[in-house]
Amino acid sequence: MADNRKVLIFSAPSGSGKSTIVNHILGLHPEIEFSISATSRPPRGEEKDGVEYYFLPVDEFRRRIAADQFVEFEQVYEGRYYGTLKSEVERIWDKGHVIIFDVDVKGGVNLKKYFGDKAMSVFIQAPSVEELHRRLIARKTDSPEAIAERVAKAAEEMTYAPKFDVVLINDDLSTAFREAETLVDNFLGK
Repeated sequence: MADNRKVLIFSAPSGSGKSTIVNHILGLHPEIEFSISATSRPPRGEEKDGVEYYFLPVDEFRRRIAADQFVEFEQVYEGRYYGTLKSEVERIWDKGHVIIFDVDVKGGVNLKKYFGDKAMSVFIQAPSVEELHRRLIARKTDSPEAIAERVAKAAEEMTYAPKFDVVLINDDLSTAFREAETLVDNFLGK
């Protein structure tokens, strides 16, 4: 593989601002391309295959696992898989683009192990569990039970922060944008 094949990994507990920061970076760098994950869950709302996810039936997902077609995958719930196809990595690298991942913390740790020095892994963290709770309530997308579950999961996920190359605390979004821009520019040698 050519040395210019680089990977950016952004991981965070839900509500930390990860997707907002990833979208900001994508808007600044046309040479960076978002890696589309595969999932065995059905599409939600307006989601389209090959845009938000590659939607695969459970048996197809399992067949591809057996055929070693994934960089990493995880069974989040019984029969509910998420993962990164090797073909997706090659698709992006074949264009000469840098890959950016927006993944959960376990996926982030697994991707860093797989890509090693080709990757920079960034853990985005809300300033506190209390702030995370406030943000999830403000989103108005989850029930109080779902929020409590996400906050409990986030507290556990925060213990993964030391396994990442960099921890970026998203206390103020414009500051987090600038810090993310600097990290990416330095990693890409700009």
